[in-house]
Amino acid sequence: MVVMKDPESLLIVDDEEINRAILANLFQAEYQILEAANGREALAVLHQHQDTVSAVLLDVIMPEMNGIEVLRRLHDDGLTQRFPVFLITADSADATMREAYRLGVMDIIFKPVVPYIVQRRVNSIVELYRARRQLGATVEQQRDQLLVQTQQLAAMGMGMVEALATAIEFRSDESGQHVRRIRDITCHLLRHTALGAGFTDSEIQLIGVGAITHDVGKISIPDAILHKPGRLTPEEFSIIQSHTVNGAKLLSHIPQMRQHEAYRYAYDIALHHHERWDGRGYPDGLVGNATPIWTQIVALADVYDALVSPRCYKAPLPADQAVQLILEGACGAFNPALLDAFTQCEPDLRLLYQSVCSVTP
Repeated sequence: MVVMKDPESLLIVDDEEINRAILANLFQAEYQILEAANGREALAVLHQHQDTVSAVLLDVIMPEMNGIEVLRRLHDDGLTQRFPVFLITADSADATMREAYRLGVMDIIFKPVVPYIVQRRVNSIVELYRARRQLGATVEQQRDQLLVQTQQLAAMGMGMVEALATAIEFRSDESGQHVRRIRDITCHLLRHTALGAGFTDSEIQLIGVGAITHDVGKISIPDAILHKPGRLTPEEFSIIQSHTVNGAKLLSHIPQMRQHEAYRYAYDIALHHHERWDGRGYPDGLVGNATPIWTQIVALADVYDALVSPRCYKAPLPADQAVQLILEGACGAFNPALLDAFTQCEPDLRLLYQSVCSVTP
């Protein structure tokens, strides 16, 4: 961020040349002096030099346009926030002073002026404005730095979440691409079908983060069960099912995750991505939309990817066969609206993941 150089000009507006000369003599050692003999000239000068003006010394009673009208124009254009305006006047009427202060005048100096008082008052206020500009620039610079640091921390946090989820997938002999495919399928369905109605893109991204962590609970499953190539016993299957509850517990015990915006999505996805529409899923046997739509989508994405990908206990199925099994309910019942959206998008999913996913057309 480049800090703007302090302005160096002082505009003196008075219809009396002698008054302008007196004031110019007071400030010419410190500022480039600009002069105007009436309000219209003053506005023209300001239009040309507004980026370099430190302050305006403004007479009230002038031909063509008086000082109050000039002040009103400056106020309406927001310029009284950029540099201080001082009224130099012999008019002490209460109505004039009230209107001047309402319009943002910084100070009112009455004629005849006392040179050292005018110098002290003007220079003090100009210095305050300079300090305010410098402080504003510093705050803006620090805000930008904090924003960058926040984004870096967020990226680091998401990188750690993705690394954890990927490590768990490798532990279960599945490609680390699995968690990314689940995220991408979920986000695709939310972005390109009616299922995503009402979700902002930011919310969809957070749901995608939650999708990545859907199987973190597998870290609690013994290798002998996780890698078993044959059919699981009822006891072993019960242990496999525990990865949902354990995954939610794990996420709830990570302070950084609990504080993240994605936590509510991640927690529910980890806990309920094996629920089914008819209540025959686990761990809670939720029925219908008692399972949030984002978790329902992750559940279907997980089944689809499992069918078309090689696993230790099976070879990959052709995509057409996988879709048929899902529609027939062989993998559990799913929301009819979700199945319609999935059927609509599934050809796109083959194209999206052909290079990384072992989908057989």
